[in-house]
Amino acid sequence: MVIENEGKKLLIIDDDEMNREILANIFEDVYESDFASDGEEGLKMIVDGQQQYCAILLDVMMPKMNGITVLEELKKDEIASQVPIFLITAERSNDIMRKGYELGVMDIIEKPVIPYVIRRRIMSVVELFESRKRLARRVEYQNWELLEKAKEIIALNEGLIEALATAIEFRDGESGHHVKRIHDITHCLLSQTSLGNGLTAKEIDDISLASIMHDVGKIAIPDAILCKPGKLTAEEYAIMKEHTVKGAELLQSIPVLKNTKVYEYAFDIARHHHERYDGKGYPDGLKGEQISLWAQVVSLADVYDALCSKRIYKKAFSFDDAVRMIINGECGIFSPDLLKAFLQIEPDIRKIYDKYEEV
Repeated sequence: MVIENEGKKLLIIDDDEMNREILANIFEDVYESDFASDGEEGLKMIVDGQQQYCAILLDVMMPKMNGITVLEELKKDEIASQVPIFLITAERSNDIMRKGYELGVMDIIEKPVIPYVIRRRIMSVVELFESRKRLARRVEYQNWELLEKAKEIIALNEGLIEALATAIEFRDGESGHHVKRIHDITHCLLSQTSLGNGLTAKEIDDISLASIMHDVGKIAIPDAILCKPGKLTAEEYAIMKEHTVKGAELLQSIPVLKNTKVYEYAFDIARHHHERYDGKGYPDGLKGEQISLWAQVVSLADVYDALCSKRIYKKAFSFDDAVRMIINGECGIFSPDLLKAFLQIEPDIRKIYDKYEEV
């Protein structure tokens, strides 16, 4: 139960009408007052009118439900931490005072009350509570503003990442859809198969975003090699393979990216998406589980999309032929678990291509 402490109204709970009037008169120039003649009635008014009271003045000895019992009920919903409660009582026993403070009252004021004393004590606490509420709302608003700014920065960073990746694809003579399909295939493999077990939805989103940067290092490859329509020579292929290292180096040089979780995935993927499970990949010759899950997934997604897509140096293979070539090891060796998950989800992966038909 959350109580907004915005009202300028007191709730006075006392079975003596004269006491209620005396207390109301003390504060009549600053607060309106509601009245309850017993604890049961007062408790109902607090629950029903919880948004309007800036303080509760509570007698102890009352019929039906005494003040201590009211406090015990209010304690269950932690109302005393949101609205200041004062015991106004002629009962001076240590047990009553101890119990009252244990249940969260702000102050215990003895009857008969001295007007200027009770006025000062209660108004000071009410002002403190209101100031605390205003500060809490201000902090909450500032946190909201920071969150909105963070969202804007994240969106901007993601936009820049996508723009850079797409620009590289265009330079490579592609439509720009390759990186979008890699993103979707990666997300599909991690979110819809057991491969993603142990990863949060946010982590899968970050990995999928990072996947579009897998070929960012191609920006450093000469056009004569990158756009060559025929087969590369051994020397040209050696230069082409450098895009993995160049990509990781480029990502390291972008400060705004290094401050995000995406960077860790993007760096690893850019450098290692051409590693192979049997250790015959490049640039580091990693083998088996030395290769991170995300690098393995993007590697398979990259190979699958390359096979199924038209390139300047080849025609597109059919989906069935692409699956056969991957399973037969014609495009390198992949983890058995990865291949198993891929085969389970591959019919759904085909549907991704309906979204990005080449023009």
